[in-house]
Amino acid sequence: MVITRTRRTQAERDAQTAESVFALFSATLYAGAAFLLFVLPVLYGMVSGTAKNGFVIAAGVAAAVAFVARMVELLWRFRQRAPDAD
Repeated sequence: MVITRTRRTQAERDAQTAESVFALFSATLYAGAAFLLFVLPVLYGMVSGTAKNGFVIAAGVAAAVAFVARMVELLWRFRQRAPDAD
């Protein structure tokens, strides 16, 4: 089986760049919102001690998961609707 690759046009490369930048920006906002959601009780002094550490760790994990999930979702969706998608 021989796979031939065609060159992408400038418009296709520009679309990929724009989509990647949008995905990065959007994922950063989602991660920030997820982090803030979990860390707000700590900032307002509603928790202390060991629970404080747990909330901060949960905030970091939630932010990382939200970031990766949003990036994968947007880039996967872009790949699915791309005209040359296999």
